[in-house]
Amino acid sequence: MASYHLSIKSGKKGSAVNHSQYIAREGKHGKDDKQSDLIATWHGNLPAWANEKPTEFWRMADKFERVNGAAYREYELALPSELSLEQQKEILNEFVQSEIGTKPYQLAIHSPIAALGGIYQPHTHIMVSDRIPDEIERLPEKHFIRYNSSAPAKGGCRKDSGGKERGVLREALLATRAKWANIQNGALEQNEHEARVDHRSNKARGIETQPERHLGRLGIKKMSTEEKASYKDNRLKAE
Repeated sequence: MASYHLSIKSGKKGSAVNHSQYIAREGKHGKDDKQSDLIATWHGNLPAWANEKPTEFWRMADKFERVNGAAYREYELALPSELSLEQQKEILNEFVQSEIGTKPYQLAIHSPIAALGGIYQPHTHIMVSDRIPDEIERLPEKHFIRYNSSAPAKGGCRKDSGGKERGVLREALLATRAKWANIQNGALEQNEHEARVDHRSNKARGIETQPERHLGRLGIKKMSTEEKASYKDNRLKAE
């Protein structure tokens, strides 16, 4: 059954390379069973000096991004299991084109088996730099410095974040959530699936039940057989 999830978070300077390797299941993150859930990965819009290597781009972001600045923004999206891998890639490319545009990004699709229920849970991680490329060639040490509006060639790439009022940010998030729902529902309809997703909160939809909280593998491991059965029953009722 298709379910909706979209979250956006920022990663601080010094954390980008590790997270890049995590989503790509590389380095220490590719040494256990997590590596088997990696389905696909790709990237785009990297500057020439990164040489088509996302890890190199994030290494330079960790090194040269301003102190206390965000090195990346991450979108985490649930994918409709009704769609094939190629169809999932198509809707992700549509989302990237619409939401991310020309910004540098790295994307990975994971499909782990749920600890409770034993079903696949396809989802994606998209790491994005808020530094917007322009036609000026910059070395890494200059790419991430403060933008100079009066003399762009003397500063870094403009950063499309910060300085926005809370209300503006909220409206942008709501628009992004609606966009992702529309993209998924369009693909589900086009491919003749009855399932649909809804980006609205339970409260906005008039649903009184509380949203299901994320238990994690450790939390599920601690549950008794009766608790697991009850949890599954409640999930079916919510559907």
